[in-house]
Amino acid sequence: MIKSILKGMVIGIANIVPGVSGGTMMVAMGIYDKLIHCITHLFSEFKKSVMFVLPIGIGMLVAIAASSFVLSEMFENIPIQTNLLFVGLILGGLPAILKKLKGGMPRVGHIITALLFFALVVGTAIIGETEGNAADLSFGLVNVLKLLGTGIIASATMVIPGVSGSMVLMLMGFYQPILDAIKSFFTSLAAMDMDGILTGLGILVPFGIGIVIGVFAIAKLVEIIFKKFPLYAYYAIIGLIVASPFAIYLMGEFPAVTAFSAITGVLALVVGFFVAYKLGE
Repeated sequence: MIKSILKGMVIGIANIVPGVSGGTMMVAMGIYDKLIHCITHLFSEFKKSVMFVLPIGIGMLVAIAASSFVLSEMFENIPIQTNLLFVGLILGGLPAILKKLKGGMPRVGHIITALLFFALVVGTAIIGETEGNAADLSFGLVNVLKLLGTGIIASATMVIPGVSGSMVLMLMGFYQPILDAIKSFFTSLAAMDMDGILTGLGILVPFGIGIVIGVFAIAKLVEIIFKKFPLYAYYAIIGLIVASPFAIYLMGEFPAVTAFSAITGVLALVVGFFVAYKLGE
């Protein structure tokens, strides 16, 4: 239970950080296949699926709420260490994926698949260096429908390993407004400010409904791919994982490297790798 909550927290944090893929972290935590299965068989295997998904979901919600306050401070004050921590968390999932390949030699098609998905992530990160104009989140029917559609798109990309949902939100101009809405909602909740709570719900509820719809839609597609083309799927994930550190570098803002930041950064990378490796066992 506690281990599942911790895995959910890592995935939740990853979904907040532009350039980091929540789907990749699901792979790194060793739960991607099972999570997709539970989502697509939620009603036919209800109790089993809920018991698996619930603690992960709790961890994600806790992490997203906390991250909206803490991560901005970490990226502002220790950007090198924070980014290298995420690089370690991502690369720590590679051993679990390599085990699934059963030691066989890759075919030309497998290598091409890995390279294509590597290029997809790096290319998206290059495009994503410029954030779109901030979206208008004032309450209204049009904006509610926009939030619903944005939630569907964002959640679909969050589930796919190697694709950063938050980076997609950034390109659409919704990243900072949604992050600010999360912060404001929890601040209002702590202060029991009903106006602030209702304003937050008007933004987060349609966005959340869109996320749920998108997750169910993409999960079924992913399950079909893993059943029919498992090796191609795993090589695609390898390409996505290897590309993710490059995406983080392209999306991040880094100060000059000092001896202290280099040493602590490497330490953060090792810690991240070890945590992901152990949680993925």
